[in-house]
Parts: sequence; structure tokens; C-alpha cells
Amino acid sequence: MEILEEIFSKIKEYQRIIIHRHQRPDPDALGSQVGLAEAIRFTFPNKEVYQVGGPVEGLEFLAEMQEIPDDYYQTALVIVTDTANTPRVSDQRYHTGDFLIKIDHHPNDEPYGDIHWVKTSASSSSEMIADLINQTDLNMSENAARLLYAGIVGDTGRFLYPATTSHTLRIAAELLDYGIDAAKLNREIEQISFSVARLSGYLYQHLTVDENGAAYVYLTKEIMTEYGITDADTSALVPLPGVIDEVLAWGVFVEQPEGYYRVRLRSKGPVINQLAKKHHGGGHPLASGANAHDKKEAQEIYQEIQALCRDFKQSNS
Repeated sequence: MEILEEIFSKIKEYQRIIIHRHQRPDPDALGSQVGLAEAIRFTFPNKEVYQVGGPVEGLEFLAEMQEIPDDYYQTALVIVTDTANTPRVSDQRYHTGDFLIKIDHHPNDEPYGDIHWVKTSASSSSEMIADLINQTDLNMSENAARLLYAGIVGDTGRFLYPATTSHTLRIAAELLDYGIDAAKLNREIEQISFSVARLSGYLYQHLTVDENGAAYVYLTKEIMTEYGITDADTSALVPLPGVIDEVLAWGVFVEQPEGYYRVRLRSKGPVINQLAKKHHGGGHPLASGANAHDKKEAQEIYQEIQALCRDFKQSNS
């Protein structure tokens, strides 16, 4: 693809490259960001390559961030991976570089950057980075392969979600050929604390499901304090309602210290990303995030989930 050669040309051109990802990173954010950084270091050992973006929130087994001074950006190529819109970029210095590239698999609602490569059919940004490496003169290292495999596994739910394609599986198989310990990596990604395990029981006990499969649960500040967990820990709980056969689409409403609710939305069929956009969020058709200013807006979001489930069932009956 021509755009891949454009990106590779910019990587060759710049001596200093700074790579960002989104706030509150998941395995795909870190996998694509640091997987790309590792491939560039492996291919061009004399270049300066930095990964930045603040805390990695329990994913230290994948990678950690670096701290750099502001003036490093003046002559740098900046690449942002897995981030649909600019407010979500972790470390807002990203826009102070000399040239900006966006690489992402979310809907391109904000086409920022001097080059933006967006592929919504990709399972993950990590899959895209693997394609960039395979289709240009970048070289894959074992650690890059480990990170990219983790990103693909994370965003496909271990190849469960609909975005998993035959190409995704071929890329994953090729990454395994680099000798990574996939079993260990899967365990590390899946592992949860005992506190989160206990909260899983609370979630199942307090999950509300209507007759059309619309479900929700509130995780209040008081509950999270009682169970000794943080907002970052709750990401492990988001897929849980999906294993219930009666559940079609759901929201996990996590109260933040400031009083608003972070809303994690998932679906087995109804498209939910337009709903998320109405409430200060966005994402994929079946996996999105939003924010609710208060309990009233949270209830409005649940009512919209109910309407989506009702309409979906009627149209597929």
C-alpha cells in the first residue's frame, strides 16, 4: 500500500521518533505503540525512539513509558496509535512535533495528523502495525512480536470478537513463529486480583437485564472502595455480562471520583457506537465507551440501550 510506504519513508527520514497512544491504555494501545517502537529500534539502532504517555495501569508486564523533555518534540516525528480523537491522546505534547502520523482502527471521526492511516476492518491497531512491518523494510524483533500478539489477543478477546478475520489469525500465527511464550502472555493478560474476582460476584448479583436483553450495572465509588479496587481494575469486568445467554447489549457504569460515570458499552448485535457519540464518547460498533454527567444521564443511556435491543430483536424476528 502506498500509505505504508509513506509512513516508512517518514520513519527513515527522522532521527528522533516519539510514539503516543490513548489514555488508560489497554493491551492494543501498548502493543501497537511499543511494538512499533521496538521494530523501529531493531531496524534502525542509531535512531532515538521514545514511547510516552503516563501510567500503564497494571500492564507493566507489557511495557513502561519513558519521560522526555518538551524540547525533544521540536525536530521529532510523532506517531499516535490506537487513538480515534485528540482529547484521548495520552500526553498532549503530541501536537508539538515536526510531523504527525495517526495509525488507528477506530472509526475516523477526527482525521488528525499530516498522515492518517485508519483501517476499521482491522481487528486492532497491533494488527495494522504488524502489516506495516511485514509490508515495508521494517524488521520484526521477538519483543515487537510479543507486544503485537498481546495487542491482537486483547482487542479480539482471544479471537472471540467479530473483527477477527482469517488475516488476523495468519498475522497471529506469524508472530508466534518468533518464539514468544503465548501461554504465559495469555495468562498475564487474563489474570485478575482477588479483589476484582470478588467484585465479579457483585456484578453478577446486581446486573439488571430486561426482556430484550438490555443489561446494566452500577459500580459506585462506595462499592469500589469496599472492594478495594480502582477504575482501571474494572476493565476486566466489562466482558462478563456477555457470557449470559439472555444478555444482548450492556453498559457498565463506573462512578468516578469527580462524580460522573465512565460508561463501558458492549453488544452482541445492536450497533452502539452512535449512542456512545451522543454521550461524549465513541468506539467500535459493538464495543464503545461514553460518559454520563450524572445518574440521570446514566439512566438515559440505559434507556437508549433498551431501545436498541428492542429494535434489533424486532428487525431480526
